[in-house]
Amino acid sequence: MSSQDDSSEPHDTTLIVESVSLTIGADSLLILDDRPAKADRSCCGLLQPKPETNHAISLYNILGAEVTASNLVIAYAQHSAKNDVSVTTVQYPISEKEKVAIERWAQQLLDAAYAKALRGKRLKVLVNPFGGKGTAASLYQRYAAPVFAAAKCQLDVQNTEYRGHALEIAENLDIDAYDAVVCCSGDGLPYEVFNGLGKRPDARKALAQTAVALLPCGSGNGLTWNAFGTGSVSIAALAIVKGLRTPLDLVSISQKDSRTLSFLSQSFGIVAECDLGTENIRWMGAQRFTYGFLIRLMRQTIWPCDIAVKVEIGDKEAIKEHYAAWSTRPQDPDADSKRLGIAAESPGLPELKYGTVTDELPQGWQVISGETMGNFYAGNMAIMSKDTNMFPATLPDDGLMDVVTIDGTVSRATALTMMNEIPSGRFFDMPDLNVRKASAFRLVPHQKEGYISIDGERVPFEAFQAEVHQGLGTILTKSGCIYEAAGPR
Repeated sequence: MSSQDDSSEPHDTTLIVESVSLTIGADSLLILDDRPAKADRSCCGLLQPKPETNHAISLYNILGAEVTASNLVIAYAQHSAKNDVSVTTVQYPISEKEKVAIERWAQQLLDAAYAKALRGKRLKVLVNPFGGKGTAASLYQRYAAPVFAAAKCQLDVQNTEYRGHALEIAENLDIDAYDAVVCCSGDGLPYEVFNGLGKRPDARKALAQTAVALLPCGSGNGLTWNAFGTGSVSIAALAIVKGLRTPLDLVSISQKDSRTLSFLSQSFGIVAECDLGTENIRWMGAQRFTYGFLIRLMRQTIWPCDIAVKVEIGDKEAIKEHYAAWSTRPQDPDADSKRLGIAAESPGLPELKYGTVTDELPQGWQVISGETMGNFYAGNMAIMSKDTNMFPATLPDDGLMDVVTIDGTVSRATALTMMNEIPSGRFFDMPDLNVRKASAFRLVPHQKEGYISIDGERVPFEAFQAEVHQGLGTILTKSGCIYEAAGPR
């Protein structure tokens, strides 16, 4: 191996070990193996030479590189199926005199492979053995644990034992001991974790310092789809290993004397009914949402209500322009440290700018007719579950949520067309869909019974008010700035 004696100088990106050339490229580790094959006889008894091997491993997939007593060992995530990766290693024998130079090269490889991502993350792993189809524990052990081990993450794994347990764990967590809380569940556990962190005296500091991530073991898995663009446990585990800290808007939900935090969505009408009214068929997985929608569509039910919205952008074209500008803005490399500094100075949850649902309606809010409401949906993430990119214009930390309203008197054919356009990305532009970017809203149901869904969790069927807090929470994402969803066209 050719290398520099002065460690301050750039190192040679190419390493030669036993006729194998390993080169650190811009986005891949290139391996050229010229070693002759061991004697191998064909069916005719002739020796078959080993052909030259040229192999490239994406730097994103590289998990670890270390020098043992006699080998250089590189661990990486190899695609074992269309939607899965498995841990694979390559190793090459080395001599004692090569060790120092090879260790330096291995460090250079890891620097390139992890780039801005934190190596050896300290993870508090919460496994919900009851969520979804009840397979979270086995999914974690089979698909995620090997990836975390190969990346040398420090793990503290704990099963949740009852509803609200994750909230209690987060509320009492030693936030200085962990870089992230990883939930093996559906979106229910992240909801509890955010609210547990939000109940602490140092809530703002805890929410800014502790990232929350999801291994998709539930029905919807919205957090995983938005942050990592996958429903695969193993690919999500790799994304957590390589994940970048990303500020996340959180939404305060007030009802009478209560205040909770929402990270994903708030719904009333047909979507809330499809989500919460199908709990008895959770065994169907994500298909239960489609089934619930079709059943309720046939009934053409409406959910009358009073709605008022603090609209910030009310035009679809202006929303598209906002998305384009925000998603391509230059990133401040010190943004995270500044946010942590502010959180340390003001540790509690931020005050409610617009008060609660029991206060007088603030001036300047737009009142929307809700007498024939079919669906009210507000989201601060783009994807609610697989193939449901309902809010393509949402951004993690622009301080705004997308409020969607659909009149309940639209025809069944129109409603079905709208549903079919969700995966295609054309849902946003449909004329019967009203979209507003808002910083707050208030909804008052007229009926006495029904469903209101906050992040997929059922809350009392009564008036509620929502207010966005820009960048209050923290998640891990692939990009560090946007969701893994196609933006508005």
